[in-house]
Amino acid sequence: METSLLAYYKAIESASQQMLQAAQSQDWDQVVRLESTCAVLIAQLRDKSRILELAAEDRREKARIMQRILRTDAEIRCLAEPWLNDLALLMDQRTQALH
Repeated sequence: METSLLAYYKAIESASQQMLQAAQSQDWDQVVRLESTCAVLIAQLRDKSRILELAAEDRREKARIMQRILRTDAEIRCLAEPWLNDLALLMDQRTQALH
C-alpha cells in the first residue's frame, strides 16, 4: 500500500509531539532518538514528493500540520536551550582542564 504524503506530515507531527513530551520530561536521549525518526520521515517525504502530489484539501491540512510542527519545534527549543548551554559550559570546562 502506498503511503500518502499527508500521512508523512502527520507522522512527523506525531514524532514532534513526542519530542516535546520528552523535552518536558528532560529526557534528552529520547529527544535525540525522536529527532532521528523525524529526519528519516522527512527524507522519505522528500523522496515520495517527487512522484506524488497533494490534493487541494490535503494542501490546506498540510499547512495546518506545518504550523503545529513549527510551534512544537519552538517549544522544544525553549526547553532545550538551558540544557544546551549547560552542555557547552561543561565542554568548555573539560577542554580547559585538558590544556
